Amino acid sequence: MIKNKWIWLALALITCVSFTHASAKTTVRPNVLLIAIDDLNDWIACMGGHPQAKTPNMDRLAARGVLFKNAHCQAPVCNPSRASMMTSLYPSTSGVYFLTPDLSRSPVARKNTLLPKRFQDDGYYVTGAGKLFHGNHNKTHMPNYAGSFGGFGPLPKKKITSFPGGRIWDWGVFPAKDDLMTDHKIAAWGVEQLATQYDKPLFLATGFYTPHVPQYAPQKWFDLYPLETLQLPKVAENDLQDISEYGINLTRLKHVAPSMEWVKKNNQWKSLVQSYLACISFTDHQVGKLLDALDKSPYKDNTYIVLYTDHGFHQGEKERFAKRSLWEDGTRTPMIIAGPGIVKGELCSKPAQLLDIYPTLLELTGLKADPKLEGNSLVPLLKNPQTDWPHMARTSFGPGNYSIVSEHYRYIQYNDGSEEFYDRAKDTHEWDNVITNPEYAAMIKKHRAQIPQQRHEILGQSSTGHKSFEASEALSRGEAVPVDKKVKKKKR
Repeated sequence: MIKNKWIWLALALITCVSFTHASAKTTVRPNVLLIAIDDLNDWIACMGGHPQAKTPNMDRLAARGVLFKNAHCQAPVCNPSRASMMTSLYPSTSGVYFLTPDLSRSPVARKNTLLPKRFQDDGYYVTGAGKLFHGNHNKTHMPNYAGSFGGFGPLPKKKITSFPGGRIWDWGVFPAKDDLMTDHKIAAWGVEQLATQYDKPLFLATGFYTPHVPQYAPQKWFDLYPLETLQLPKVAENDLQDISEYGINLTRLKHVAPSMEWVKKNNQWKSLVQSYLACISFTDHQVGKLLDALDKSPYKDNTYIVLYTDHGFHQGEKERFAKRSLWEDGTRTPMIIAGPGIVKGELCSKPAQLLDIYPTLLELTGLKADPKLEGNSLVPLLKNPQTDWPHMARTSFGPGNYSIVSEHYRYIQYNDGSEEFYDRAKDTHEWDNVITNPEYAAMIKKHRAQIPQQRHEILGQSSTGHKSFEASEALSRGEAVPVDKKVKKKKR
């Protein structure tokens, strides 16, 4: 009897251990690979933003998951967009509208646990490199930050172009080899991390700087886009005639990018487009290295991949260049999510936002939801991209300046009360402002209702966004545009 008792006890222990081991296997948390790209618009082949774009690696990632073709940033400039994504708070909530301040200066944002810190708190090994937050804020907010690997460098001794702006606004062939580029080094670092076995689930973030200006890439990437066959983006003559003076001023005053007048006068439009496309293909190659490394790693079948960019970028559309606008070219961002249980090769036209990434990753990885997050989990769309989706996307450039996007329409309201409305199903380029067309009155009212009534005051000062907003406001009040203060040189 005693002998049988010990046998039964041994069997019970074996069963218990086996069940526990099986449970551990089924509850292993998935890993996360974030791929952030700076200043990339929809010029990737699978989005069709430019008919000649060559991006085979982002295309193959899209084939592995869901491509959100109607995703939008919450601010069309680096710092507030990244702050919004990492906190899942709108700029109108945090007060971080422009390039300054760091989100830690926002009393509201400080109450939210940042996305990387949340995963670290929940047992993940979190690490990252490159541009994930803005400027030197990466060291402050990214656990186990590996470095910028050179940031926007390397730079030539002299600017390649004759554009009279600062060193950052330049474009052309440079340097001689890929391995001198910052993003090459960041990709190599990422590959190393994916080859490393960690004793915790992995949260790996890589932030590529290219195609942010200066738009440099080695010659072989320019060779993909010969100038003689290069196509310029489609634009409409007199595209600004149905846009308010305030809307025009907000997208031009105190900006540092080349004007359309300068570009045409100096015959640089094709050169700008060529450099941008070359940089995109170079960055796409770095993305490919990460995908290859993941497929060879132990994380292959248990990793969620999120590729996103911080905002769009104009290349002549609306007679302007760079970011900082509330139109399609300024707010729309590529967003691809792939991983276990996500449908493959699907396009989603429902409006998505960068601040949706945080709550989405929480749900995908089985972590507890955070009620302070203002984004919405995209998991229902990752299971069925055509499911009902009641949400719209919101972008702001200073309090009072908002863009509201639904599946087929865009509504813009400026702080002076002027408005725009575009039927994107009929007018994909947003050339025809139909705000006065009574046919759209009910739809305009529905979008207008999404404008936030509570707006945090502007935090920070002196960035180009602050100056543009202040200049536009001054002109709308009939005042003179503020003059930039020049630093007086000390007499020797």
